Amino acid sequence: MSEIAQADIEQMVDGFCEDLRTLRTEISKMIVGQDQIIEGVIMTLLGGGHALLEGVPGLGKTMLVRTLADCIDAKFSRIQFTPDLMPADIVGTNMIVEDEQGGGRQFQFQAGPIFANILLTDEINRATPKTQSALLEAMQEGSVTVGKTTYELDKPFFVLATQNPLEMEGTYPLPEAQLDRFFFKLKVGFPDREALHAIMERTTSEESPHPQKVVDKQRLKVMKQFVRRVPIAHNVQDYAIRVLQATHPDTASSTDMAKKYVRYGASPRGVQTMLLAGKIRALLHGRYAVAIDDIKDVSMPALRHRILLNFEGEAEGVDPDTIIADTLERTPEAI
Repeated sequence: MSEIAQADIEQMVDGFCEDLRTLRTEISKMIVGQDQIIEGVIMTLLGGGHALLEGVPGLGKTMLVRTLADCIDAKFSRIQFTPDLMPADIVGTNMIVEDEQGGGRQFQFQAGPIFANILLTDEINRATPKTQSALLEAMQEGSVTVGKTTYELDKPFFVLATQNPLEMEGTYPLPEAQLDRFFFKLKVGFPDREALHAIMERTTSEESPHPQKVVDKQRLKVMKQFVRRVPIAHNVQDYAIRVLQATHPDTASSTDMAKKYVRYGASPRGVQTMLLAGKIRALLHGRYAVAIDDIKDVSMPALRHRILLNFEGEAEGVDPDTIIADTLERTPEAI
């Protein structure tokens, strides 16, 4: 690689890191004590995927998404999922409207709230599977189909869904096919005392912070393209693949925990997620190459929702995070 090309790459990496630092700083004006969650959401956005946030009420999940939309020059929309929500309430429907000129009537498509750049779906597991599936095409294809017409969604299209792990009555667990379409599953923990002090000072005083728009849609598109240009060595990619294979109970590299508690391991989308997220993490640390430590760091949010436990695992309450941690410990970095 020539010196000029190397200098250009270094300049692009520096610009990428500066934009991310600015974005994180603006989000941190509103969200305190959740640095890993903020980084995970930004990784998901730049990776072109969607995020599932799990946490009890009141931890700032909704505020995080609103703040992200405020920091990016993009359209924001919110859907509160309830058991009586219908697919048409999400994607829209054809309605009969009066023709102002001819005086007749005609069908006209009325777009639903899914037509946004950043879509917050609150308590997604409270809606029926039929309604949850209305998001599948949009999340995977970036389009929705109503009747015989397909409508393209504006890019970027980013879904951030939340679910409450405590209240299980009246909820519908997400189908495996839909869970697999989430780039990351992020667990929002309870803030510590210092973070709680900062939250109280910002939310109970007369003045409240107001994040500014720091990234536009065009810049975001360039950043997403740059992420995919980051090189990854064969041995690093091979390590990610071996970690994935070890989560399956019927492969040569299966761990004892996987054989005992797992019905089906993570899908190939898990490797895709680890590699893309690893590239973003490398850039976040000012590197233009992915290291094995990057893969290890992103493996939890990338795989925890893609591992299906068997009956014994469900009965004993085994956490997929424990299986992933055991897999990382037992998978050699090189073979």
